[in-house]
Amino acid sequence: MTNVILVDEQDVQVGTMEKLEAHLKGMLHRAISVFIFNSNGELLLQQRAKDKYHSPGLWTNTCCSHPAPGENAKDAAERRLVEEMGINCTLQHIFQFTYKAAFDNGLTENELDHIFIGFTDEMPEPDPDEAASWKYAAPSDILKEMEQHPEIYTVWFRLLAEKVFSHNEVKSKTLD
Repeated sequence: MTNVILVDEQDVQVGTMEKLEAHLKGMLHRAISVFIFNSNGELLLQQRAKDKYHSPGLWTNTCCSHPAPGENAKDAAERRLVEEMGINCTLQHIFQFTYKAAFDNGLTENELDHIFIGFTDEMPEPDPDEAASWKYAAPSDILKEMEQHPEIYTVWFRLLAEKVFSHNEVKSKTLD
């Protein structure tokens, strides 16, 4: 069983709960989202594995997960980036945000999400249980496709993409 860290609106831990139960009950919990850019300024996207318990087969940011109890968000982001995509990269925390989204299968994401960025040309070697596929794409192309076909992207990625792409740290290192 995997536990998540339950938090209040200020990101103070208030307990832990089994991950599926937290999503069934819609409990606010800590999460991480990682955005990796290459030297061409393209974002590494992953297509979620078809067996994921929610949002299977949808395109999303490079990596997303939850810190384990006792683990800080940056360590979790670095660990999960290696586990999901086979990439070891220095990450920088750029902001956090809270969102809540209900899914057709009765699960609810209610997350205080810590957002990290990194820059590398290391080629991904994804875990097939996590990612069905991957691709690099320019931020402008992603936003255009997201406008035309929002249904192929995860809810949190649709909420985050433009904010991440417009962040000063990203804009200063990407060509797009």
